[in-house]
Amino acid sequence: MPVKESTRNIFRMHGKRFDRAIHNYVYFVFYDLYIKLFLMAGRLAVPVLDRLHIGALPFVPVYERYHSKVMTAQDARKILRLEEDVIMGPDTSERIIPYHYANNIILKEPDFIAVMDCACRMTREHPCEPVDVCMAVGRTTAQFWLEHGAKFHARRITQEEALEMLRQGHERGHITTAWFKVATGGRTGVICSCCKCCCGALEARRLTKSLERKGRTPVPEIMVPSGYTVNVDRKLCDGCGTCSEVCVFSAVSMDGTTVVQSFEDCMGCSVCVEKCSKGARSLVRDPSKGDPLDIDAIVEELKLKGGAR
Repeated sequence: MPVKESTRNIFRMHGKRFDRAIHNYVYFVFYDLYIKLFLMAGRLAVPVLDRLHIGALPFVPVYERYHSKVMTAQDARKILRLEEDVIMGPDTSERIIPYHYANNIILKEPDFIAVMDCACRMTREHPCEPVDVCMAVGRTTAQFWLEHGAKFHARRITQEEALEMLRQGHERGHITTAWFKVATGGRTGVICSCCKCCCGALEARRLTKSLERKGRTPVPEIMVPSGYTVNVDRKLCDGCGTCSEVCVFSAVSMDGTTVVQSFEDCMGCSVCVEKCSKGARSLVRDPSKGDPLDIDAIVEELKLKGGAR
C-alpha cells in the first residue's frame, strides 16, 4: 500500500525526530481516542494528586507540549484571510506563546484550509452542534486531515466558509483557540471553536484549577490569554447579566444587578463584548496577558526584521 503524500510531508516536517512524526500520525488518525484517553487520564490523576498533596506539577511537561492560545474574533479573522506564508520562531514568538516547547508560529499556504469533527465534542454523549468545528490552516496538516480523516468527515473549505464558521461560533457564544503541539511540529495551524460544556482543554483547566483552589501549587495553564482584557463602562451597563452567562472562564459574576469583573481570570476571548447589547464592554490591550496572536502585527515585525514570510 503506497504511503500517502501527506504522510511523507509529516515525516519531512519532523526531520530526524522520527518519534514525533509517529506521534503526529497517531494523534490525528486516532484523534477521538487520543483525546478521550487524555481526558480520562486527567480525571483519574487529579484526585490522586490531591490526596498525595502533590498539586499539579505533573501537568507541567504535558502542558508545555500541548496547549492553546485564546484569540479574539478579530485576530482569528486575520489568520483566516491570510494569503501569504508567516514563519516566526521561538526567539520572538514566546511573547505570544509563553512555552518552552511548541511555540512556533508557522502558517504555510494558509489559504489551504480543512475542517473536521471536533474530537472533544465526539467524546460527549450529547455534544454541542455542529461538531465539525476544528480547522486546519495550512497545507501540511489540512492535507493530512483530508487524506486520513474520512471518519471525522474531513473536507476542504474556502476562506469565506471558514470566516462564516468563525462568525457562527461566536454567535453561539463559543471561544476561538489556536492549538500548539510538539507532535504536530510545534506550530500553530489548528483553530477550534470551543464551548465550555464539550471542550477538553477547558475541562482540563478546571481540573487543575481545582487543585489551585485547595492550595496546591503550581498550576500550569493549558490556555493562555489573548493579550487583551475587558473594560467595563459602568454608565452604559444595565446589569442584565448576559456577560456572566456567556463567560466560559467564570471571569464575570453578578452581585444583584452589579457586574463583578475578575480581570485576573479574564482571557480576552471577546465573546462578552460581542454579546453586550448596550455596548458597555470593550477589549483593551493588557501587557500582563502577553502579546496577541495578531498576524498583521507579526507580519509587520517580520518585515522590519527582514524575516522570512
